[in-house]
Amino acid sequence: MKATVYQGNKTFKVIEKDIEQPAPGEVRIKVAYSGVCGTDVHIYHGMMDKRVSMPQTIGHEMSGVIDAVGAEVSGYAVGDKVVVRPLDDTKVKPSDKGFNHICEELNFIGIDSPGSMQQYWNVPAFTLHKLKANTDLKLAALIEPLSVATHDVRLSGLIAGETAVVLGGGPIGLLVAMVAKEVGAQVIISEVNPVRITMAKALGFDVVSPIEVDLVEYVYNKTEGRKADVVFEVAGVQPALDVMTEVAGIRGRIVMVAIHGQKKEIDLFKFFWKELKLIGARVYEKEDYEKSIALITANELPFEQMITDVQPLSNIQQVFENIDKNPDGLKVLMDCQL
Repeated sequence: MKATVYQGNKTFKVIEKDIEQPAPGEVRIKVAYSGVCGTDVHIYHGMMDKRVSMPQTIGHEMSGVIDAVGAEVSGYAVGDKVVVRPLDDTKVKPSDKGFNHICEELNFIGIDSPGSMQQYWNVPAFTLHKLKANTDLKLAALIEPLSVATHDVRLSGLIAGETAVVLGGGPIGLLVAMVAKEVGAQVIISEVNPVRITMAKALGFDVVSPIEVDLVEYVYNKTEGRKADVVFEVAGVQPALDVMTEVAGIRGRIVMVAIHGQKKEIDLFKFFWKELKLIGARVYEKEDYEKSIALITANELPFEQMITDVQPLSNIQQVFENIDKNPDGLKVLMDCQL
């Protein structure tokens, strides 16, 4: 079989290795597609070298078909279409309070252990979610990032009729916007990249560039002064942190989707003055995956427009180099059988 490994120093290598039999409690998946996400790009840039054991096969956004079933596995059969919820949350402690998806000793599969950018992948059966037989496996590769969005929106408490402002129109920002719109909210996206602005508008969203337009005033006028009920901070930059408390209305909820590795400045006075809430959101839970699978299966949202390129697994080095040169795209999929 063909597999890819990250070797450090912005280098991937395609290797040949033996196909392994699944251990008890595991299944072997013939991986169809594996998406490239922002975390994978961070790994490529060496930002996670202390966490990733090299050489390592990475990747966690995927879809595929069960190729073999190990002993002690029930409910799954060869030929089933599946996706993996890449969280090994079996090492739980009382201090985790039952929130296994963010447990202290969480093993994020595809980062902390081998991932999906290979032709065949052995995984614990408890990570699987079964798909309908007619599910498009290209769209199914979006279920993992879509689950991030469904988790974010669920934690926000967003309901129909409310206004959501999404700060950042990248892949996750657009998926958050789609889920928020599906809930029945009025959605406004703030994005500075002209290419992504065009993409977001093509998806039918109300998009504004905060460089060209006063975002706070824009939202104020759109909501008759109420401003945003929910703000999703997805951009991960200081200007977004500066404006999130301004654009939120009274008792607004701010969901921190972006990862900030260092301490940042936030206007805490606005939290006091407007009784704002700040909500942290990390990865997803089982119900978020089930919601995402239902959305993909219904195929009523323009998910196919999120996929901007599909490349053979053997082109992995070129794919990451091209993402560096052209970061405007949305979702690149690796065809893991080519």
